[in-house]
Amino acid sequence: MPADLALVTDSTAYLPQEAVDRYGISVVPLSVAVGDTALAEGVEISPKDVAEALRGKQRVTTSRPSPETFAAAYRAAVEAGARGIVSVHISGELSGTVEAARLAAAEAAVPVRVVDSRLVGMALGYGVLAAAEAIADGRELAEVAEAVTRRTAQTSGFFYVDTLEYLRRGGRIGAARALLGSALAVKPLLHLDGGRIEPLEKVRTASRAIARLEEVAVEQAGEREVDIAVHHLAAEDRAEPLAERLRGRVPGLRELYVGEVGAVIGAHAGPGLLAVVVSPR
Repeated sequence: MPADLALVTDSTAYLPQEAVDRYGISVVPLSVAVGDTALAEGVEISPKDVAEALRGKQRVTTSRPSPETFAAAYRAAVEAGARGIVSVHISGELSGTVEAARLAAAEAAVPVRVVDSRLVGMALGYGVLAAAEAIADGRELAEVAEAVTRRTAQTSGFFYVDTLEYLRRGGRIGAARALLGSALAVKPLLHLDGGRIEPLEKVRTASRAIARLEEVAVEQAGEREVDIAVHHLAAEDRAEPLAERLRGRVPGLRELYVGEVGAVIGAHAGPGLLAVVVSPR
């Protein structure tokens, strides 16, 4: 990637490491606290760690990076020769991360375009990759930010969770909805809508919910050229077969990525999470 524009994101993009390395993307970690111990996502705590903590009924919370953490990332980019920075982050409806980035950007030595993707996981990640490709093509700062917005506006994220309890605990979905789901013993399908996690459908069994998740992804892709990511937490046995079925059912599929979510999203979604991101090219 050319050194004159730098690209920063946060750890909830869950990008493949190969892409991070190839494009020289700076990844700022969010924090996960297990009990009273705060740990950096992707550095000090793994998805397996958080799944075990949740199953053990330990208290797990998350927090945004500090503005100073972003300021340090921006300073490093400037010292490496950047004359501008694009910083792309998790939905501001889900985290204060983008707010912290904006506070740091206001004090940076070079122009910084902070973009609220209004997404998370590889839904955010595809926006970051759009920025990386635009920078590699020699685009200017405003054009790179516009490339992110175009890609994220078309990208959809759908997911299944075994229980809404973890989302309720973290305040990421209304308590009334969580209680309703528990009372009916349903298996909820959710989606990202307006930057928030919202209910999509209620299904009676896990197998039916996963089958419906597959159908929704196929419908969303249609005949378009798309990239697809399948995310999971401690559910590889569900994720890999789903990915293979999508490979056979989506005619315009370009790239398919399967990866476990990190500790931050895992803390809110819980073990058993299965998600599909559909991102038109």
